[in-house]
Amino acid sequence: MSAVFLTALLSAGLIAAVPLLLAALGETFAERAGLLNLGLEGMLLGSAFAGFYVAFNTQSMVAGLVAGTATGLLLGLLFGFLAVSLGVDQVIVGLGITLVAEGATGYLFRDFYGQRFPTLGFSAAKVAIPWLSDLPIVGPALFNQQPLVYLAWLLVVGCAFLLSRTRFGLEVRAAGESPLAADAAGVNVARTRYLAIMLGGGLAGLGGAFLSVGDLNFFVPGMTVGQGFIAIAIAMLGKWRPYRVFLGAVLFGTLRSLSTGLQIIGVDLRPEFVLMLPYVGIIVALIVLAGRTQLPAALGLPYERGQR
Repeated sequence: MSAVFLTALLSAGLIAAVPLLLAALGETFAERAGLLNLGLEGMLLGSAFAGFYVAFNTQSMVAGLVAGTATGLLLGLLFGFLAVSLGVDQVIVGLGITLVAEGATGYLFRDFYGQRFPTLGFSAAKVAIPWLSDLPIVGPALFNQQPLVYLAWLLVVGCAFLLSRTRFGLEVRAAGESPLAADAAGVNVARTRYLAIMLGGGLAGLGGAFLSVGDLNFFVPGMTVGQGFIAIAIAMLGKWRPYRVFLGAVLFGTLRSLSTGLQIIGVDLRPEFVLMLPYVGIIVALIVLAGRTQLPAALGLPYERGQR
């Protein structure tokens, strides 16, 4: 493989990794707090639509990203209300959010745009970091990217610090491991879980908006094609540690971009086979690591204050 191809593949993989990374970071907070958010796919898709709709009508990328983030945050709030306040089964809540998002975005898209598939009239400009972007192969891929790619990397550092070095992070971990003990120690478990799922929803919302506004510059119904579920697997495979989650997201982002890359260089493989690679990779990784990943003790379990 030529250096040009490797550079292009890595660059495309890093861009494709951003929605996966942000969604997986969000899932990391949710699961560390004891909430299994299977609505991540719906949050990505709903935010992708909201971000595109606002960006298309305002011709502002920033407005689209804010709208997408806000949509994810609100869906996280909805998840919290149903699962934390009302005690509805978390699996049912998550799948319900995903199914509603798929139906609602498809209906609204057809209602607003009919048979058209409009695109944004602008795209994000890349920002090259002097000297570093001149390095062979990795330079143009790592250091000549969109600002949102750099922001996603900074969020990895911020999330790692927040989760491991702050009181909030300690409360999140306590709520996911032993909510009863956390409650006895004065932690408001319900509030902590609300904040964790809303933070997770906001991160997923930013990832969804990036997909439609920052990367592809268009929206089509069902465009997330399972990325939310891949992000859940990445969070688990990374053992809810942001830096490991980052590596997993880059790996699977590169696998997603590999299909286009192989077709460009003329590799004779059916596109359907190449598109399976990320999902096959997830299955293989789950089989290899089965039994080696210890879930948060209270993951998926409701908690009512004062229960014994």
